[in-house]
Amino acid sequence: MLAICLAMLETEQDQRRFIKLYKAYEKKVYLTALHFLGNPTQAEDAAQQTWVQLLRSWDRVRTLSWSRAGGYVAAVARNAALDVLRTERQAEPFPENWDPPARDECQEEYAYLVSLILALPENYRRVLELKCVQELSNREIARRLKLKESTVASRIMRGRAMLRESLEKEGRVNDAV
Repeated sequence: MLAICLAMLETEQDQRRFIKLYKAYEKKVYLTALHFLGNPTQAEDAAQQTWVQLLRSWDRVRTLSWSRAGGYVAAVARNAALDVLRTERQAEPFPENWDPPARDECQEEYAYLVSLILALPENYRRVLELKCVQELSNREIARRLKLKESTVASRIMRGRAMLRESLEKEGRVNDAV
């Protein structure tokens, strides 16, 4: 995640300040999100949204004093967590009598998606295999592969982008990727 964020900043000075901010508040951002959400996977998502939002408003963030920047980061983390809660509340649950389609009906598409995942570079293939095929959380993947959770999240994001690109080339875009 950090590498992606740094790539979006133009100057070395901004990159250094962002690294300092990230290192100082990475855990606080996650714990703030976890406090509101109570779900580690959702907290990871909210933490990522926090850092993306901070990048979007970087012109403002970089002008804040260090003490004010911490408060701003905490507020953005809280708002990202609340956004996740709002989105969750808006999602309608499936009816109790809902019968999911049998896996056989989608077997060809599933096999095709798995083949695309297997064709990815090893770093992305392994993470997406664990995320999409074995349905592990980012934290579980990080533990299994001995990576940072932010690295796992970045690889998932990049790997999904590669999958989307492959699907678009084939004319098989699916919003679920």
